[in-house]
This record gives sequence, structure tokens and C-alpha cells, in this order.
Amino acid sequence: MKILLLLALLLPTQAFSTWPHKDIAQAVFAKSVDERTPIEIITEADNSLKKVYFFTNIRHLKGDKITHRWSYNGKVRAKISFDIKGNRWRVWSSKNLWHTWTGEWTVEVIDQNEKILLTKTFEYKKL
Repeated sequence: MKILLLLALLLPTQAFSTWPHKDIAQAVFAKSVDERTPIEIITEADNSLKKVYFFTNIRHLKGDKITHRWSYNGKVRAKISFDIKGNRWRVWSSKNLWHTWTGEWTVEVIDQNEKILLTKTFEYKKL
């Protein structure tokens, strides 16, 4: 009986957790960001899209710094750093894309100690 009660208490937090990282409630690519909310979340797009956004909803890292590190073909293309000023802090960066830069793009969310917290990929395809 005690084991069942313990399982009932533990399962909801483990089985239904949808956060991609314990300190990141959301990490997505989007076509835009409006009022601190990602608009048209995407995992891929054709090369008619000229700009893509990467949005993260950070939790519990007040006072820290995080960086979005954008990479393409194994080369870092951009690093954008953010000071986290609250217990819930939403940040986003964007990358202008040239139509010939098709393939897989990666964004790593890195903490102030250079530890990778999360890696997400986005596929940029030819029309």
C-alpha cells in the first residue's frame, strides 16, 4: 500500500513533465515572437523563410547568464547572450537565413559556465 501511494505521488511529476530541461520550460523555433510568445512554432521550413527565431522560457536561473549558440555545418554562426533577471525569464534570438544555407541548423542553450543545457535542431529545406 505504501509503495502504491509513493508511486502515485511520484509518477505525475516524472511521467507528465514536458519541460525540455529542468530550468527550461520551453525551447522552440518559431516564425516570429510577439508579446514574449513564439508565433508559428516550427521544426522545419523551406528556404523561402528569411528569418527564424529561437525562443526559450527560462526558470530558476535569476542572476545567471545564458547564451544561444547558433551553428550550421559545424561552424558557429552566432552567439547571443542574455542576463536572466527573474525567476521566469523569456528570451529569444533570431537568425537571418540565406536561401542557400539549407540543411540542419542547431541552437545550443549554454549556461555561464559553458555547460550545454539543451540542444535543438531545425531543418532548413530547399523549395
